[in-house]
Amino acid sequence: MSRIIRTEPTAILSRAVEYHGFVYTSGVLARDLGKDIKGQTEEVLAEIDATLEIHGTDKTRLLQAQIWLKHIGDRAAMNEIWSAWLPKDGAPVRACVEAALADPRALVEIQVVACK
Repeated sequence: MSRIIRTEPTAILSRAVEYHGFVYTSGVLARDLGKDIKGQTEEVLAEIDATLEIHGTDKTRLLQAQIWLKHIGDRAAMNEIWSAWLPKDGAPVRACVEAALADPRALVEIQVVACK
């Protein structure tokens, strides 16, 4: 049986789950929800980098991303930060939708899947 590795599990979710060489992150929010969309996106991506590093992988191994925006009108500003963060020719498949986020101050939430 393959081992499942759960990073920082709580009663309702884990920061990430690794299984069969794939790393699935939870939806990541910025820590400072007072920042604008660009600032929150930068924080979220830094947290994703840190989570992937814990599991021995990085953004060059991204397979999929799901992005939720409080305001779809923020998509262009978020994409500026997102595009600069991605490795050249390394964009994953992606969905980006407008959604009501759990914390009304949150402007963006991102979840990714990467391989090792």
